[in-house]
Amino acid sequence: MSIRFTTKARRGMVALTVAAGLALGVAGCGGGGGEDEKSDSSASASKDSGSQPGAQEGTDEPLAELKGEDGLILKITSATRDSGGFLTVSGELKNDGDDSVRVSVRTAGDETEIIRHGTSLGGATLVDSKGKKRYYVLRDTDGRPLTTTGMPRIKAGASIPVFMQFPAPPSSTTEVNFQLPTFASGTITISG
Repeated sequence: MSIRFTTKARRGMVALTVAAGLALGVAGCGGGGGEDEKSDSSASASKDSGSQPGAQEGTDEPLAELKGEDGLILKITSATRDSGGFLTVSGELKNDGDDSVRVSVRTAGDETEIIRHGTSLGGATLVDSKGKKRYYVLRDTDGRPLTTTGMPRIKAGASIPVFMQFPAPPSSTTEVNFQLPTFASGTITISG
């Protein structure tokens, strides 16, 4: 690889990391009300306006619901392709068990570069069976996976939002198989 290509690639990854951080920051800076108030007001707003939920808004039906160990369930709610050539998979990780649990360190996969950054969903992959390709979670220039990291202990019945970012498969690919260590695999549909 030429130095110029490597420099451009690093700049791109830094820009991507900054953009992802800003997006998460904006998402976390919601109103001061509780979650129940927020969900009630958004539900009533869509009822009043009569609008139909779009692919981005999501529906009550997840794209996939994958069972893991210790009562954990990963509900994938969206898999959105953006114009920059990335695919963001979002959802929530719920503890359906009776006791508080931690997400297994095995979900980070077995790559040394990702493992050294702690608990993450860095072991996630997408498999395009038709294109015969496997897509791995993207990393920033320091080797940190572009996924939810540092997940806390999840209390019984509680859930946390999660995301993973991948290189986008070609636009002709609309379905991929999602795999995450310690969880069942499932097929998800890509939007965008």
